[in-house]
Amino acid sequence: MTGAVIRVSEIFGPTIQGEGVLIGQPTVFVRTGGCDYRCSWCDTLHAVDSEHREEWRPMAVDDVWSAVVRLSGGVPLTVSLSGGNPAIQPLGPLIARGRGDGYRFALETQGSVARDWFADLDTLVLSPKPPSSGMETDFAKLDDCVAMAAGHPTTVLKFVVFDDRDYAYARDVARRYTSLPVYLQPGNHTPPPPDDDSATVDIEGVMNRMLWLVDKVIDDRWFDAGVLPQLHVLLWGNRRGV
Repeated sequence: MTGAVIRVSEIFGPTIQGEGVLIGQPTVFVRTGGCDYRCSWCDTLHAVDSEHREEWRPMAVDDVWSAVVRLSGGVPLTVSLSGGNPAIQPLGPLIARGRGDGYRFALETQGSVARDWFADLDTLVLSPKPPSSGMETDFAKLDDCVAMAAGHPTTVLKFVVFDDRDYAYARDVARRYTSLPVYLQPGNHTPPPPDDDSATVDIEGVMNRMLWLVDKVIDDRWFDAGVLPQLHVLLWGNRRGV
């Protein structure tokens, strides 16, 4: 059960979840290394770009879990599995181990890789990437991810929105999955330089984009959509490990 090896970019916390359906909740993050996407505005290149591959540690499930328990002081909380794309890693045994100790698990993925262990999560955040990312959505694969969840975890859609095209994309995808709650957040145009973990964020620009997004949702009477900030960006900018 614990023989899987997981490529880990970083493990950190406890801190709070900065976005989406679990915003504000105390969390330990397990960020995996590797991704099948290359979004133009990615703010976690240290967990995505292959030039950082040497920084990713191959870790056994027992070692990952020991780090989570140490950070949380053995008190169960939510463990957020992120990346990169964490769905490309063998995370099923880790989820089983942690749930046995009373911890909860949330995973965020773009929905390009479906796993049967999605059904063992507490929260599955599907965040398909809009046109501004430069990536294209394979809806057959996204359908598979929804099917793999099988209604067991809380499954939601989350969209990063930079402009009108992104907003229109989010509305179209939401119409395809009418049973899933929807969360929108303004995009952050200032990813950190490769060697600068404290890059300054254009907070005024982000908040202006959020005000624009709120107006769009209200004007369109899209009352099923939640509009939220990236709270961690407002608090800590683009620093790693927070």
